[in-house]
Amino acid sequence: MARKPMTDAQKKARAEKAKATRERKKREALQTLGLEKYDRSKKTRKKRKMTEEQKAAAAERLAKAREAKKPSQLLTVHESLRDIPETDPFAPARVRGWIKNQALMLKSMKSMKTSKDSKDRAAYTDTEVYLANLQAYLRTGVYLDNRWGAERQHRVTQKCVAMSYYPDGTPKRTVGVWYPDIGTYTREMELEDNGGVRSVSNKKQVHETH
Repeated sequence: MARKPMTDAQKKARAEKAKATRERKKREALQTLGLEKYDRSKKTRKKRKMTEEQKAAAAERLAKAREAKKPSQLLTVHESLRDIPETDPFAPARVRGWIKNQALMLKSMKSMKTSKDSKDRAAYTDTEVYLANLQAYLRTGVYLDNRWGAERQHRVTQKCVAMSYYPDGTPKRTVGVWYPDIGTYTREMELEDNGGVRSVSNKKQVHETH
């Protein structure tokens, strides 16, 4: 007759019983050898009860200790990042969280490093490179990746800090770059500027069809 599977409660009770049995046998063995003083079993300590005056005094000491505590100087990050406010998306504390998340993810993807599937290997490499870029950012203050966020879910937008012009005075623009006069330059803007012709990197021109 097949044995019925145990419920979670039964499994828990069985594990606790086995633990108690091991501890009892350990104590008995130590007693037999006369080594009771080496028994390191955890003993339950009674929680100390505090009066209202003691609680108030403890709270006051804690408040004074917090006030005396110096703010973090972020000595482990590049000096150019130390004054970035915590609300900024690229604040060191936030990036440290991304690093922790990506490190755990990379560890879970270890088998993909030598996978026969090229997509698996590429995914592992992307995560490995992203983690290295985040760590380099905290060391150097230079952000190298084109993605950002705990899951690489955001794309970095480039910002134009100095305009460049063609001989006729027309501004040179690249799709996806933010410009101070128009904001982010989109594909639709490019088509409008070029009369329905899309510029490509090899200097050829491709006409958009609809």
